Amino acid sequence: MFKPSRTLAISVFGACASILGVTASAQSHYSSRVYLGAHGGLNMSRVEFTPSVTQSFNLGANAGINFRYVEEKHFGFIVELNWEQRGWKEDFEDLPYNYTRTANYIQLPFLAHVYFGSRAKFFINAGPSVSFKVGESTSTNIDLSSVSSNPDFKSRITYQMYQEVDLKVDYGIQGGIGGEYSINRNNSIYLDARFYFGLGNMLKSGRTDPIRGSNPMTISVSLGYWFRLK
Repeated sequence: MFKPSRTLAISVFGACASILGVTASAQSHYSSRVYLGAHGGLNMSRVEFTPSVTQSFNLGANAGINFRYVEEKHFGFIVELNWEQRGWKEDFEDLPYNYTRTANYIQLPFLAHVYFGSRAKFFINAGPSVSFKVGESTSTNIDLSSVSSNPDFKSRITYQMYQEVDLKVDYGIQGGIGGEYSINRNNSIYLDARFYFGLGNMLKSGRTDPIRGSNPMTISVSLGYWFRLK
């Protein structure tokens, strides 16, 4: 089963950052353009638990508003204010159980933006973000008050099922690619795909706790719109 690691996430981000840095250093001074936009889409999230927990992707939503500043030749930056859902969905294989945990966050990404093309563009975004938890919910048919004594879970870690999400503020890194099409001089639409890796633990994960790591990961796809202000 697909399970990205912290090392992979940092490597992907490092590669994107290197591309952005090289491109930025090659720029001269050009007239600037300023855009305001909005987007919405789908999140597919899971958590990198240590020790591991069998999972599938938890489907959620994302939406937000964006500000973009770019130079004429290929480089700029993006700041967003997003609402997004992330969490995990446990896989019980042949057992008749279901369990999904979803946490809602307000997210502030700060992204370097590199683009190529004119009317039809290809772009790369990468950078850090900070997220603030605003709520959570659990969907399950399991009696969580007696889950530790359920014989079906004798060989399964259950600590994560009844613990509240402890991560109130999350710092993470993300990178992605996409395409943009200019309808006219002031309006364009875009499709964006990203991978996000949280550097904090969603659950209390100390040395004496059954779960020693719980980093959130999200693959997101969103459709957005830009309006040129300047």
